[in-house]
Amino acid sequence: MLNINPMLEAERRMLTVDQYSYIRTAHRVYGKAIKQIARETGHSKNTVKKVLRGEYSGYKPRIGQAYPVLAPYIRTIDRWLKDDKDRPKKQRHTAVRVFNRLKQEHAFQGSETTVRRYVREAKLRLGVSGREVFIPSDPQTGVEAEVDWGNCIAILGGVETRLKLFCMRSKFSGKHLVRCYPCERQQAFFDGHIKGFSFFGGVFPVLIYDNLTTAVQKILRGKNRVLQESYDKFRGYYNFEPRFCNRGQGHEKGGVEGLVGYARRNYMVPVPKSDSLEELNQRLLKDCLSYGGHQIDGRSTRSMNCMRRKGGSVVLPDIQFSTLKP
Repeated sequence: MLNINPMLEAERRMLTVDQYSYIRTAHRVYGKAIKQIARETGHSKNTVKKVLRGEYSGYKPRIGQAYPVLAPYIRTIDRWLKDDKDRPKKQRHTAVRVFNRLKQEHAFQGSETTVRRYVREAKLRLGVSGREVFIPSDPQTGVEAEVDWGNCIAILGGVETRLKLFCMRSKFSGKHLVRCYPCERQQAFFDGHIKGFSFFGGVFPVLIYDNLTTAVQKILRGKNRVLQESYDKFRGYYNFEPRFCNRGQGHEKGGVEGLVGYARRNYMVPVPKSDSLEELNQRLLKDCLSYGGHQIDGRSTRSMNCMRRKGGSVVLPDIQFSTLKP
C-alpha cells in the first residue's frame, strides 16, 4: 500500500496567486457555486471556502512551475519567441502557431492548453508580448479609477510634519478620496486602497497606476510587469485589474495627478493643524464628501455620476484584507 505524506500532498495542492484570484473572481463576480468552482479547479470545497472567507494562506511561488510534458521543447519554444523580437509584430508566434509547429515539426503529443499557458508566461519573461497599448482617455470606456501619491506638509501636535498624500479618483465621475500617511510603504498603500474602496462603496474593476515600486517589482516590455508578490495577493483578494502607465507617460493618469495639486491647494492651504494624523484624515474625508456634491456642467453631482457606474463595481468582501505583515 502506497503511503502518501499528508504534508507533501498539502504542499502539492497549494494554490498559486492566479488560482486564488480565479476562485474569488468566479464566485464574487460571476456568481459561480462553490461546488462548481471546486470541480473546475480540482481543489476541495473546503479549500475554496477558505479562499472565499479570506482564510487561505498556503501560496506557492509561480517561479519554477513545472511543465513536464513540455520540458524537451522549452528551449525550442524560447528560441522561436526570442527570434520574434526582430520580426514584424503581425508575423510573430501565437500560442496556436507554437502548438501547431510542435506537432508538425517535433511530433508533440501534449495539449494545446499546456502550450498556451507556457507561451503566455514565456512571452512575459522574455519581453516579447506584443505592442504597447495606450490607456484610453475616455472615462466611460470602463469602470476605472486612478491612484497616485503626492507630498504635503501638516502640523501634527504642534510639529511641522512631512506627509504622503494618497489619492484615488474615479475617472468617470471625478469623485475622489484623499488621505495622509507618514510614508508610501506597502502597508499604507494597501490601507489607502481599502479606505478608498469603502468610500466608493465597491471595488473598481480597473485601477490605473504609475510604475510604483510598492506594486511593480520589474518593468518588462510594453505593458507587462512583474508584480510584487504581496501586491499580487492584494489585487487578487479584491478582484481588480491593475493597469500601469507606459514609462515616462504620466499624463495617462492625468486626472489623479491633477487631483494631487488640487488637494494641496484646496485642502492643505493654509497648512492644516491637527492633534493627530487620524484627526487630519477625518477633516480630509469631510472635504472629499463635500466635493462629491459638486455638479459637472450643471447636469448632476459627482456622487450621482459615481453611483451610475456603481453597477459595474465589484462588491467588497466580507472580511477586510489584513495590511499587517505576519
